[in-house]
Amino acid sequence: MTYRVCFVCTGNICRSPMAESVFRARVAEAGLNGLVEVDSAGTDGWHEGEGADPRTVSVLEEHGYDSEHVARRFQPSWFGRLDLVIALDTGHLRTLRRLAPTEEDARKVLLLRAHDPAAGDDLDVPDPYYGGRDGFEECLEKVEAASSGLLAAIRERLEGRAA
Repeated sequence: MTYRVCFVCTGNICRSPMAESVFRARVAEAGLNGLVEVDSAGTDGWHEGEGADPRTVSVLEEHGYDSEHVARRFQPSWFGRLDLVIALDTGHLRTLRRLAPTEEDARKVLLLRAHDPAAGDDLDVPDPYYGGRDGFEECLEKVEAASSGLLAAIRERLEGRAA
């Protein structure tokens, strides 16, 4: 049975496609292709059909990650097929929990940086869109730091399903 994860930011052109690319690479490195499906979306549809921001693409490619992406808007109907919905900041977390059709669905929404023990109380991945390239590099660092913890949590859930 496939475990489905969707990363969500605002427009699905910066943070969430970055998280999707990084996490897909972590899943592959862990030999979990076919067991974990990775996706991303935005809370808003401003950029639907567009590719990722060129700065996102540049940073991902420079660090060896895949950058193929087409932006889309998160749909509440997706909750039924998803196991986890990973918000990139607390605003997304609130929005997604409000969109959740049930309490069970709302519990599927978690913050990415909650899986980074070094994050402390700073659980948001800042939006790099209005800044320079350094913001995209910072975004990548935060996403990478949290991805290991998220992968470990998903691995535990997969083992729990198999038991």
